[in-house]
Amino acid sequence: MFIAHKKKRNIESEEEYLDQLPGMPTRFYYEELRTATENFNKKLGQGGFGSVFEGSLKDGSKIAVKCLEGLSHIKKSFLAEVQSIGSIHHVNLVRLRGFCTWKSQLFLVYDFMSNGSLDRWIYHGDREHVLAWERRKKIILDIAKGLAYLHEDCRQKIAHLDIKPQNILLDNDFNAKVSDFGLSKLMDRNQSQVMTTMRGTPGYLAPEWLSSVITEKVDVYSFGIVLLEILCGRKNFDRSQPEESWHLLRVFQKCCEQDTLLDIVDTNSEDMQINGTEVVEMMKMASWCLQTDYTRRPSMSSVVKVLEGGTKVESNLDYSFTDPRPQVNNSQEKGSTPLLPSVLSGPR
Repeated sequence: MFIAHKKKRNIESEEEYLDQLPGMPTRFYYEELRTATENFNKKLGQGGFGSVFEGSLKDGSKIAVKCLEGLSHIKKSFLAEVQSIGSIHHVNLVRLRGFCTWKSQLFLVYDFMSNGSLDRWIYHGDREHVLAWERRKKIILDIAKGLAYLHEDCRQKIAHLDIKPQNILLDNDFNAKVSDFGLSKLMDRNQSQVMTTMRGTPGYLAPEWLSSVITEKVDVYSFGIVLLEILCGRKNFDRSQPEESWHLLRVFQKCCEQDTLLDIVDTNSEDMQINGTEVVEMMKMASWCLQTDYTRRPSMSSVVKVLEGGTKVESNLDYSFTDPRPQVNNSQEKGSTPLLPSVLSGPR
């Protein structure tokens, strides 16, 4: 009885904390969301933080409702990060419309993205249709602009920490929007790096994660992996490939060394093959983003400038993407555990 009462009191204090936060988005009533989603009937997907359901509000606007289990266990710091995401707006970030607390559940309400996540459109065998090169270029630029905004234009720097195709959503016109900030980390503008526990998805994790000292450049690395997947039309780890080609990063390194990058341009798209020379130029951008030493990676605003034709990719690059020995500079801890290629490019 005492435990149940204490749990209820904790939930109430969490709710009071939410109400006191300045700049929080709209608070929805549970019944309002239950009606909007037809009793949470149409599931759009499920991730590590909960399930997502499609719904429609009374004004006719479509929404996606994410249900997070166990509100009483969610730290205030996480709620503060949700508050921060709710108060920022950018055309290439999925808008957080509001939230709802009910019993031990927290619901987050987002704009609905009719074309779903990017992974549905770029992986051979998974995709519904093959995206043309011009559309892929626009999606790549959209992602870069969204990340540049998070890193450089917000009041506090925001490192997303889980950039992958499943977290890039596409609207009706295939405009790409970065989503799912459940793992994001707020950084003060004067912070060059932060200590944090490893988080993210295997295959997209930058080498410096093993030192637990990270910067927003971990997002740049993840963007580089996503960029490769878009250009090659395959997953970064794919057992349907011959064994020597399971790891896309290893294949990419080999092709860089042998100057055979045209061989890995998406073979399931005639348009990508026709524009192969331009696609290979874009692969040089991926190489820059995938530098093992994070200080040699570009900022996301520099990536945007290159994509818009305002500057060039750095020419003096290290192509040892799968070297298991981590690069140690003065800002990293010496003696950190080596990151094996299987971790760098492992399955999801």
